[in-house]
Amino acid sequence: MKTAWRVLIGAKKYWMQLGIGFAGVVVATIAGFYLPWALRTLTQLATEGSTRFAAEALTIGLLLLGATLLQAIGTSLAGYMNHYAALHYVADLRTRLYGKYQQMSLRYFNRNRTGDLTGRVVNDAMEAEVFIAHVIPDFVIHVLTFAGVGILLLAINVKLALICLITVPLLLAITAWQSKRMSPLWSENSKVRGEIAGKVQENLSGIKEIQIFNRQEEEQGNVNRLALKHTKTYLRASLFNETSAPLLTFVTALGTVLVVIVGGRLIATGEANIADIVGFVAYLGMFYHPVKSFSHLVELAGRAEAGLKRVFDVLKEEEDVQEKRHAVTLPRVKGRVSFQNVTFAYQDGIPVLEQLNLSIEPGQTVALVGTTGVGKTSLASLINRFYDPQAGSIQVDGIDIRDVTLASLRDNISMVLQDTFLFDGTVYDNIAYGWKGATQEEIVSAAQAAKAHDFITHMEQGYDTVIGERGVRLSGGQKQRLSIARAILRNAPILILDEATSALDTKTEQDIQAALEEISKDRTTLVIAHRLSTIRHADRIIVLEGTGIAEMGTHEELLGRCGIYARLYATQVS
Repeated sequence: MKTAWRVLIGAKKYWMQLGIGFAGVVVATIAGFYLPWALRTLTQLATEGSTRFAAEALTIGLLLLGATLLQAIGTSLAGYMNHYAALHYVADLRTRLYGKYQQMSLRYFNRNRTGDLTGRVVNDAMEAEVFIAHVIPDFVIHVLTFAGVGILLLAINVKLALICLITVPLLLAITAWQSKRMSPLWSENSKVRGEIAGKVQENLSGIKEIQIFNRQEEEQGNVNRLALKHTKTYLRASLFNETSAPLLTFVTALGTVLVVIVGGRLIATGEANIADIVGFVAYLGMFYHPVKSFSHLVELAGRAEAGLKRVFDVLKEEEDVQEKRHAVTLPRVKGRVSFQNVTFAYQDGIPVLEQLNLSIEPGQTVALVGTTGVGKTSLASLINRFYDPQAGSIQVDGIDIRDVTLASLRDNISMVLQDTFLFDGTVYDNIAYGWKGATQEEIVSAAQAAKAHDFITHMEQGYDTVIGERGVRLSGGQKQRLSIARAILRNAPILILDEATSALDTKTEQDIQAALEEISKDRTTLVIAHRLSTIRHADRIIVLEGTGIAEMGTHEELLGRCGIYARLYATQVS
């Protein structure tokens, strides 16, 4: 009920449709009450030998036709309106869930599988449709039927009505037992389903590596183990359902047997007539149906609740990187960046950067070098607020970046990553992604600056060429150049290059390096590089070691010190 209430509150935009659906359910349910009553009346007329039997039967038939028509209209109206509200709420929920993902920091995605997160949007959010269009309407129908038919049974014969109530506590006890056992099983089922989605997503993303190392059989076995785990969990839940269903059928049959036995005695003693017994038995099936159906309703609700819990768990998750309520908009900056006593760790107690102090002046090109894992990319990620430091502050033009909106901060930053990501669209769209509203001339100019224009124009459809998921139809160097073009188009005052030319051949790297040096003149540039030949002309080179800065200076100054940088450089040129 708690989950159902939360869903209803969330779907308040569609309460009008749900209200119409509720009215349709009520009309259809009440209209359905007339058939047993008609049978009782006809039986009574027949046993009494009424001289107007034909006329009465015609009237009853027309009333029954009207009731059936009302039931059909009410059912259709309720079904459409409830599904309208349910599916629109699912769309809202999926959009809201995706929006929540976009607010989460990279730390969240580092600890959650992409496939599992995708499954929550695609599969788990859809369980809201089950709640709104099936569980809640069916619950209303069952309650109305149970109460309405119960009143009619009391009106026909109080003794028989009390007798048929004897089995109700047992029916409810069986349903409660089933609910208690099945709820955790459906939760486990949803969890395993997410694991399957995560594993399949991971394997499809790494299909090249799987094939290269001939691990197809092993990975298929991993998927098979998860699939069997899901099957076993599902079967355990189904076992409780299949066990309880025959029990419910037996108990309701027992109630009917008691009514028939006692009803026969009442007819014999003159306390009831045949018409009452016929009507009573006809209503009895309707009376027990809601209680029996609660078993199926519990199963539906359990499965839906398990899926929605995974959705609501994400929605209530606290963001690691939060925007202040009264955050200000950062205007276009000059590009002064400073780190003041910054300490950062991905895991508690294992700092990547500790008490780091660094100032970068507007227009400077600063290179970060050092062995793998010393925090070069981490330092660049902190500027974007992909993560927040555990201590210290990062300022842009003297303003703490935690005091400004994320959108305005990132509008001031262009970034080219080593792991290039392109979307399944055209070349034009992928470059234009760098800045909303860019003109065609600006896009072509950015491509030319990134040395991408020539290879683009040699493609069959030029800038309209579709490059496939993650740019699969392009070479590594081509993808890297499109990524650089996208960053150039952004024209931000702060430029971060994380191994931006790592996928390029020497000639192309030299050409692009010259272009990058040209566009770096009027902006603050932070370069992360392993290939030290590409940073010789940087204004300053920062050598990171351990959890902080080990050396700092120009290329010539650092070589003259014969320290860490000199050793790294000697290793590469030897």
